[in-house]
Amino acid sequence: IPTLPKRARPGCCLPSPRIWLLICFSIHARFNWSHLLPLQMWGRSLGLQTKDSLFQLEGHPFRIFGGSVHYFRVPREYWRDRMMKMKACGLNTLTTYVPWNLHEAARGKFDFSGILDLETFLATAAEVGLWVILRPGPYICSEWDLGGLPSWLLRDPAMRLRTTYKGFTEAVNAYFDHLIPKVVSHQYKKGGPIIAVQVENEYGSYAKDPNYMTYVKTALLERGIVELLMTSDNKDGLSSGFVEGGRWLCIKNQPRMVMEYWTGWFDSWGGPHNIFDADEMVNTVHSILKAGASINLYMFHGGTNFGFMNGALGFPNYKPDITSYDYDAVLTEAGDYTNKFFKLRQLFSKIIGNPNPLRWPALYERSFNLQHYVSLWDLLPSVSEVPVNMESLQVNDGNGQSYGYTLYETAIKGGGQLHSGDHIRDRAQVFINTLFIGFLNYNTLELTIPEGQGYRHLRILVENCGRVNYGLFLDAQRKGLIGDVFLNETPLRNFKIYSLEMKPLFMESAVPDEATGPAFFRGSLQVQYLPQDTFLKLEGWEKGVVFVNGQNLGRYWKIGPQETLYLPGTWLRPGDNEIIIFEEGTASRIIQSVDLPYLGRIHYMY
Repeated sequence: IPTLPKRARPGCCLPSPRIWLLICFSIHARFNWSHLLPLQMWGRSLGLQTKDSLFQLEGHPFRIFGGSVHYFRVPREYWRDRMMKMKACGLNTLTTYVPWNLHEAARGKFDFSGILDLETFLATAAEVGLWVILRPGPYICSEWDLGGLPSWLLRDPAMRLRTTYKGFTEAVNAYFDHLIPKVVSHQYKKGGPIIAVQVENEYGSYAKDPNYMTYVKTALLERGIVELLMTSDNKDGLSSGFVEGGRWLCIKNQPRMVMEYWTGWFDSWGGPHNIFDADEMVNTVHSILKAGASINLYMFHGGTNFGFMNGALGFPNYKPDITSYDYDAVLTEAGDYTNKFFKLRQLFSKIIGNPNPLRWPALYERSFNLQHYVSLWDLLPSVSEVPVNMESLQVNDGNGQSYGYTLYETAIKGGGQLHSGDHIRDRAQVFINTLFIGFLNYNTLELTIPEGQGYRHLRILVENCGRVNYGLFLDAQRKGLIGDVFLNETPLRNFKIYSLEMKPLFMESAVPDEATGPAFFRGSLQVQYLPQDTFLKLEGWEKGVVFVNGQNLGRYWKIGPQETLYLPGTWLRPGDNEIIIFEEGTASRIIQSVDLPYLGRIHYMY
């Protein structure tokens, strides 16, 4: 395809262009635009096929105009709104990943409710009139914690993720036994919207096990997947990421599809807010379509990494992603239209028209105080006296701790040099009793502990900032203290360990005039009328997590770039709404509710 930009993907071990390929076909193919098909079909026997240089759906020429929307990043109540906007833009296909680590957060306990109700998401797509390409993994990447793999897999010290290692395949089989039956009836040949299913994700850039892709393909087929199987890789991974029987190769007279045309990019804490020029994006989309290819916009709507689900870059240095997954996408984090939307709509309208009207959101603005406070040191139950990593803690019915913070406490006498041994994953605050001493992380491995009389409590509060979601080192993504910490070259022992997974807490103490963390703060947001979307601005706060009515909105951090947190109106109710904030450092006591997000200083990607 001519004029495709050749950007490298930050943090990846292999160089890759901005365009990720799923299916390829001859650049000289001709296509009749009038053959774009609606959701209502003449029959349901053939499904999506390839013939010469074209896709065919039920024997008729078909072009995929796709966009990615991840149900787990969007409040359930907004699914239909985002899909209607896809239709209004001119798209005919929705693609979504499936996050294993949310659907089976604890081994053997499956959740497909609320924001995880995949069947309702698929049924809504069918009602709106969108086809679906399902990307069930088990690995999804997606700037998501550990690429969507559940952290309890790492309790096995010999675990080899994304291979045919028995411990991994047994877990995948159990997961697929619950997941795949829920999507089988939503396949095209069963009357549903799913026209294709992806086998794993970007395995060509990993490729540790030559038998793995065949295993995943077989696992899907044995459980009733009958639609077209696909793989997705960058150009450097195509030779290793394919699976026999899947459509992948760029060969003459085969359809070609850009599976991930990146409409923007994600952001990392401490960096800029990445922007991709709208005109450049639309011009490239136009050149792709003009060359006869199908396309999927990644992302059409990014949404939010609610809770602790953000992933991280692992190469060349560890950098955790921010809470917002706005992605500078076609719709904003809150689902608002952007300049990209209107430019794409104009481009697509020349081909298929715009059957759906546009709807405009409304937001509101106000500020409020936090009334209650409790110190971290007053809340913690003891879990164990043995220092172990987060995933191996004996909590959550033997599933370990997945996210949040872990506090390690031991008694020391005297002072000296505290050395982490590079065993902090990922960021630690160090305290003597309740006095803050400093930070330990990947770059700072040593702190001076001041001298003192008698025995004192050394407390190391370790934050899991997000597991790396891409690369060759997923097996090493254990968090907390993963080894010894030394005081004057002697390893510390007799730790008490406290698991802080940030479940909503009840607090009654009044906030003192000068409150410093780590501490929890509670307040109330009053909503007089119909709740609407808003953004919380935490000016004057340092670093922490925000909960509203029990929903974890994600992390904030004064280093930016993100300065606001998205609060969906659907998670609010008329009257009192409880807000709880865990603040690691300095608290402001005041939060502003504003009508527009601020994601930080802009960096244009060229």
